[in-house]
Amino acid sequence: MQILPAIDLRGGKCVNLVQGIASQETVFSDTPVEMAVQWQAEGAEYLHLVDLDGAFQGESANLHIVGEIVSALDIPVQLGGGIRSMGQLEAVLALGVDRAILGTVALKQPSLVKQACAEYSARIAVGIDAKDGMVATEGWLEVSQKSAVEFAHEMADVQTIIYTDIKSDGMLKGPNVDATADIIDAVPANVIASGGVTSLTDVTALKQIGASGAIIGRALYTGDLALRDAIAAG
Repeated sequence: MQILPAIDLRGGKCVNLVQGIASQETVFSDTPVEMAVQWQAEGAEYLHLVDLDGAFQGESANLHIVGEIVSALDIPVQLGGGIRSMGQLEAVLALGVDRAILGTVALKQPSLVKQACAEYSARIAVGIDAKDGMVATEGWLEVSQKSAVEFAHEMADVQTIIYTDIKSDGMLKGPNVDATADIIDAVPANVIASGGVTSLTDVTALKQIGASGAIIGRALYTGDLALRDAIAAG
């Protein structure tokens, strides 16, 4: 199982939000490029980037930093947050981002996901962010009437799904393993788990249910979990 350190970008800084709430922000670094280089040096094989400004505003807002991170690294990078049109998607992929994550637009314009997968295949992932099992969009500000499992079924063209349990995110209390397992069991796609991964026990639990990857954010920054240990357990 692959371990993906997370860098959440907001206002050009590396931050973390608790349950995606904008007012509950911790700034972990003013230099996200240096942070990315550090994670690579510690053994990361893949990096997860989130453009929080893009997620909240509906358009990518930190692409210059994303470009700098891609240029500074030898490992691949995936990016989500605010990619809601083919034009935005093409701009992100043109930066050298290995995989673009479609979230809000996947729920609201599923035809765009089908088109994106037809053109870019494995470079497209869908982000399913769920609160109490229901899909949330617009930077988690809106909760839909569609269940995460039902939505996962509908994303049949996608090879990679990133599943985030919102209530677990940033809480340092462990991931929602059962909900993640439901998604893994529902689809043939690779499922990367996100939200709440805090300990080696969490990493092992996600590996055991068949997650292809685990995204770790706050726990790495607070020192609750060392990246090298997480990679070894994965």
